[in-house]
Amino acid sequence: MVSGGVPVVRKTAVHSEHGEPMAWKTSDSLTERAGYALCRCGVSANKPFCDGAHKDAGFEGNDSADASTYAERANELGSNGITVSDDRSICVHAGFCGNRHTNVWKQTKDMSESTVRLAVINEVEKCPSGAITYRFDGDEADTEPDYPVQIGVIDDGPLWVTGAIPVTTSEGVELEVRNRVTLCRCGQSANKPLCDGAHKEAGFTDS
Repeated sequence: MVSGGVPVVRKTAVHSEHGEPMAWKTSDSLTERAGYALCRCGVSANKPFCDGAHKDAGFEGNDSADASTYAERANELGSNGITVSDDRSICVHAGFCGNRHTNVWKQTKDMSESTVRLAVINEVEKCPSGAITYRFDGDEADTEPDYPVQIGVIDDGPLWVTGAIPVTTSEGVELEVRNRVTLCRCGQSANKPLCDGAHKEAGFTDS
């Protein structure tokens, strides 16, 4: 259930000729209503909106996401000019954290070169879930992209909630407010309401 007139848009990953995600493209605006319900069981015939199909499907939310903070869960990967942190539990496997030559985990082993740090920053800022973050040396807080207040519907993937929108579980637990978070809409995540990448193995599509 969404309130407050948050716009919903379509988000599509743009891939290279090698199938590597390079950028996000925003296309259709799906609604700008004051309130609406979004599907999270994966079987609505009106995706991304709920049509009540969860009742016939016997869907059970069973929200079990860890209510601790990102800082408490994340591990530091490396530091040199910037400190990169990673929380695997909320990764959605969007693929922006690497390419066929390297990835964030390899790059953070030696970030003495500014071009490597710049590459890492670009990769981190495209991560929809915020599973990987960075902060500049001397800063206490992570540096976050200037994302709008909106909900992005990722093709065949999760709901990408940006702009520090509060999220409350079906059990009434308020999750840490973050600039970006991804919510399950295939019904298969073991970390509901957050996405854990299960939609890929489940073969979820939203066409």
